[in-house]
Amino acid sequence: MLSTHQRRAFTGAVTLALLGAGLPTVAAADTDRPDLSRFYDQRIKWSACEGDSLPKGLQCGKVTVPVNYAKPADGTLDLALARIRATGKARGSVVLNFGGPGGPGVSELAAGGEDFMGLTDGYDVVTFDPRGVGRSSPVSCGEGTGESVEEADPDTDDGNDPRAALDVLRRAAAECAKHSGPVLSHIGTVNASRDLDVLREALGDKKLNYLGFSYGTRLGAVYAAQFPKKTGRLVLDGVDTLTEPLSEQGIVGAQGQQTALEGFLDWCTEDINCAFGQDTRTARQDVVRLVDSLDEDPVPGDFGEPFSGQDLVGAIVQALYSKELWPALSQALTSLVQDGDTRGIMRFAGGGISLPGGITVPGDGGLAEDGEGGLVDEGDIPVDNLPAALMAVNCADDPDRPTADQITENIDRLRAEYEAASPVFGEYRLTQVLMCFGRPKGTTYIRDEVRDVDSPKLLLVGTRGDPATPYRWTTETAARLGSSAVVLDNKGEGHTGYGSSKCVHRKVDDFLLYGSLPADGSSCGAEE
Repeated sequence: MLSTHQRRAFTGAVTLALLGAGLPTVAAADTDRPDLSRFYDQRIKWSACEGDSLPKGLQCGKVTVPVNYAKPADGTLDLALARIRATGKARGSVVLNFGGPGGPGVSELAAGGEDFMGLTDGYDVVTFDPRGVGRSSPVSCGEGTGESVEEADPDTDDGNDPRAALDVLRRAAAECAKHSGPVLSHIGTVNASRDLDVLREALGDKKLNYLGFSYGTRLGAVYAAQFPKKTGRLVLDGVDTLTEPLSEQGIVGAQGQQTALEGFLDWCTEDINCAFGQDTRTARQDVVRLVDSLDEDPVPGDFGEPFSGQDLVGAIVQALYSKELWPALSQALTSLVQDGDTRGIMRFAGGGISLPGGITVPGDGGLAEDGEGGLVDEGDIPVDNLPAALMAVNCADDPDRPTADQITENIDRLRAEYEAASPVFGEYRLTQVLMCFGRPKGTTYIRDEVRDVDSPKLLLVGTRGDPATPYRWTTETAARLGSSAVVLDNKGEGHTGYGSSKCVHRKVDDFLLYGSLPADGSSCGAEE
């Protein structure tokens, strides 16, 4: 899942159908308590970010963390940081995570920092590229992995052998491991949370103040469980589930995206220029036919590569997170349907942000001085980093791994369930779920241990019409977190509330700046 903020800029990145994450293993906790003092003794050296077309005053830095917290001597990696300084005397920092997993924070803050200027009344606003993401040792699955994964369709209806398809997934996972380096075995939210605590100390803050969107809510909840005494004011907007396995999340996601698509088509068909006419019912059928047609006969993409129906589905997924993108989506679909022009729709194909000239962080003598684990240049970030990191983190966070026999036995039932959830997004979401096949089980820590946190109050924002993180996840997660959780009910549409609701924006800022919490269960009305 990615936050609304990430949907406001588009790049020609690959779609999630290209995913093939590699072999993550995460330890839930370390009992030997290795010496981490050299990491906690850091102080960040900030300097002006270097690059074209960057906001004035944006500063960059880095912090160094161990690749493996159980064996910190085995290697380090740098995390890219950015901040907007407080306008007055800072009382500390507030750290932002924009979602994903796989979303880079540095480029996001550079592109959308104006949304958070109110917080600079009291804080330095800080963000980071998590491990495996953006400039922080980015993971990748290499060129060509997407094509082989698209061949891994365990469809028994046309005589395909599902076991052969699963073999393709195993090979894809091996390619991801080959192209990603040592960070892949230590990716995931449990370790990202530990990185967050190192960052907190390097910022000089006794407690972490934090605003997380979408996947960032999972990271914030894990931090509150791991470091309750270091938890300050935490806001979780677009609340993720802590309990549902990926297979269930996929069905929920398909249902939410189908609902969002139908809302878009209701809006689109009121316009005479809508690519699917003026009848909503037939428009829904036309979308399915368009996806099927492109899967059977892809058209040339922006750079000559084939653009399939699943590529189209991935692009539509990105565009449905915010109503602000609907006009651009409608125009892009019209160009595709009428002229076969993929340029407009491919702008939605990735959820990341690419800035003109990139961003560079000056080498300032961090712990990772030998080049291993150092920051990569913006231009060297793999084009598949976003989807590769998304699946790597999700697999690392999920302990469920069905066997080949179980998948083969249940694939027809799964296909029917996903198709029932959405005739457009079902296959796409099922493919994502299958990408964890053959990989070691992820951590059980999140599902088993992140509950009844002994932290200060946490503000959870749930949006009723959220297509990615349904409102019930907000109330379910609040119940798991216990008496610390306070729920704000946003009766609006779209993914997350801070960027679309003035009421949510105000209440979140009031909490972060002044500690003023809304009453549990209070609401913000829908806004046009």
